[in-house]
Amino acid sequence: MAAPTTADTQRRSKISPEREQEIFDAVLALLTEGGYEACTFEGVAARAKASRSTLYRQWKTKPQLVAAALRRCDRRMALDGIDTGSLVGDLRETARVVGRMCDSDTTLLYALGHAALGDPSLLQALHDALFSREVSVIAVMVRRAIERGEIPADSAAAEFVPAQLIGVMRVRSLLDGKPADSDYLLRFLDASVFPALGLS
Repeated sequence: MAAPTTADTQRRSKISPEREQEIFDAVLALLTEGGYEACTFEGVAARAKASRSTLYRQWKTKPQLVAAALRRCDRRMALDGIDTGSLVGDLRETARVVGRMCDSDTTLLYALGHAALGDPSLLQALHDALFSREVSVIAVMVRRAIERGEIPADSAAAEFVPAQLIGVMRVRSLLDGKPADSDYLLRFLDASVFPALGLS
């Protein structure tokens, strides 16, 4: 993501970080409750108890406001501290953490999917908020496992672990009409991911 310009910093300096987060929380709440079309400047202003003029000064368009809120979405931070000493333990704990967030994430993905396809900056923000941190954290877990000798460096299955886990998280609701909760993800690890890696 590009570094903020001096103009951006000056433009946003009148809102405290705490107040900005309240506005972003209002944006995410409206998106998950009613979808992209229901997330309006008027709705955000009412939910966050802010003036519309304040919002328009900070973010000129709705895509800019939504993208900013997504980029400040910090739910993935919970994954950063996972290091149990084994890949099995790391992935199990990851399944527990992301399983608790999966339902709201799926709702957000559906709310923004169509709009994001027509707006590259919104699409990138959606990717940053819901996918990129998960991919990088799981890839680090796999790399640590290789360094510890748990799985061979030339394991054909290793590179696909992030795609497997994140993919099943996103697609289960489409296939079964249910979120990929922690129990489902743990069973998926035991039945698919771990056998492919030669782990148990």
